[in-house]
Amino acid sequence: MKKILALLLAVTIVLSMGMMAGCSGSNNRNAGEFVVPEEGYDGSAVEITFYHTMGAALRDVLDKYILKFNEMYPNITIKHSQVGGYDDVRDQIKTEITVGSQPDIAYCYPDHVALYNKARAVATLDGLIDSQIKVKDAKGNETILGLTAEQKADFIEGYYNEGKSYGDGLMYTMPMSKSTEVLYYNKTFFDKHGLTVPKTWKELEETCAKIKEIDPDSIPLGYDSEANWFITMCEQYGSPYTSATGDHYLFNNDKNKEFVKMFREWYQKGYLTTQELYGAYTSGLFTATEGSKSYMSIGSTGGANHQRPGKDTSGEYLFDVGIAQIPQVDASKPKVISQGPSLVLFKNAANPQKVVASWLFVKYLTTTVEFQAEFSMTSGYAPVLKSVDTIPAYADFLANANGGDNITALSTKVALEQKDAYYVSPAFVGSSTARDEVGALMTAALANADNGDVNALIDGLFKAAIDECEYNG
Repeated sequence: MKKILALLLAVTIVLSMGMMAGCSGSNNRNAGEFVVPEEGYDGSAVEITFYHTMGAALRDVLDKYILKFNEMYPNITIKHSQVGGYDDVRDQIKTEITVGSQPDIAYCYPDHVALYNKARAVATLDGLIDSQIKVKDAKGNETILGLTAEQKADFIEGYYNEGKSYGDGLMYTMPMSKSTEVLYYNKTFFDKHGLTVPKTWKELEETCAKIKEIDPDSIPLGYDSEANWFITMCEQYGSPYTSATGDHYLFNNDKNKEFVKMFREWYQKGYLTTQELYGAYTSGLFTATEGSKSYMSIGSTGGANHQRPGKDTSGEYLFDVGIAQIPQVDASKPKVISQGPSLVLFKNAANPQKVVASWLFVKYLTTTVEFQAEFSMTSGYAPVLKSVDTIPAYADFLANANGGDNITALSTKVALEQKDAYYVSPAFVGSSTARDEVGALMTAALANADNGDVNALIDGLFKAAIDECEYNG
């Protein structure tokens, strides 16, 4: 009965959100496909609201380029604001959609967009991207409203294709700045003991065993995100995780149980820990100066500064940090997760010009190489364009990368070097639930007592995770 009542309540909320978001018959097809006005941008004076998570330094960069954008389009006013973290942005917009007061542009992750799209509030981008309508700016320069072939080709494919991960072939977002996971390792320790950086999980197991022999009190590896670990292993093995269409939750299968049991064995040997099990980001274990410590840490490129150790009394870093791609099932076919914010546009049935103006700003941010380079150097996130190395300052930034003062450059350099390995998971209402559940599954599978029957433990955890997904998704 509780499940039935919850389902009825969810349906009522979704229906009310859809009605309040509003859908114009001329501007919406296929549950929200945006149709570009025949005139493109007509020069109307519009105010665009933009929700993001930028701190002060990044807001300064953004403001600098808003001034440049306004030189071209003085009638488009950009009002932007920091709204906490990514989930805070999602929660505020989720509420505002119900009364039609959502922003025009927002930072987003795929599952956020899937949630917004239940209310048919998202403006799809295909018509805008492919538009050949001519637009003239205040300087008299004429360009097409959409993207040129060269602009499309300049995007890192894995980042760009995230916008199409919703199961219907339509484009919902544009990539803004990205991060991924990398393997941080204590290069000083590795060099001293003749250790090779592992390229596969089998090699990682062997490296962990060697580290335990050298330092029995160590926990060789820390992995920050249990959910990322599970999902990435699905990608690397080519085993099912989720689907945007049909049966959503597909991760209860033998292949996935195999790798979970393997990592449980490693945990029992003291080879690794995770953020949940350690009780904090494992970078703290990696940079520890006393007590138990790790010599490898898998974490976000966006958090590279947290993987850098302190300095000794002479002002030198306690050890040199190396950065490499995370281990793979098959090193010749790498898979690494794509993270970091994209940009979503919201429909405006009363004034489609706001959508077009929003698109012009999003296009500007995502295709202006100078902005992408400066934003990357300030944020530590990777740019989404291949051509950033044509900017001399950015080329110098990467050329001076190291594991000390310039560790963010080194992490970004590795992220860009693996640009062909990125994957994104299907996005749908409930995809965030799946992510939470497999993360909890991984944590419990590593540490819970098995009462002599590990298979029963693992089977039960997978079944419970699927049940939670189907109930809460």
